[in-house]
Amino acid sequence: MIDVLYFAWVRERIGLPKERVETEAATVADLVEELVAREARYAAAFADISALRVALDQELAEFDAPLAGVREVAFFPPMTGG
Repeated sequence: MIDVLYFAWVRERIGLPKERVETEAATVADLVEELVAREARYAAAFADISALRVALDQELAEFDAPLAGVREVAFFPPMTGG
């Protein structure tokens, strides 16, 4: 089981701030594929992953990063400075 967290407009599109996901995904991209296959709201949230960032156990990562040993995956839009 992995905790999946959603922030900003990702959370708005999916309608959840967080969920526990049972997954066989090897990478973040595989996890996204599993989520998108669930329902249209996930497909909408992940329609353009180039507009998203991902963190594994609170460390920035890439979508091809392995999930082995990861407890938490967070999806969020890029941060803007100001």
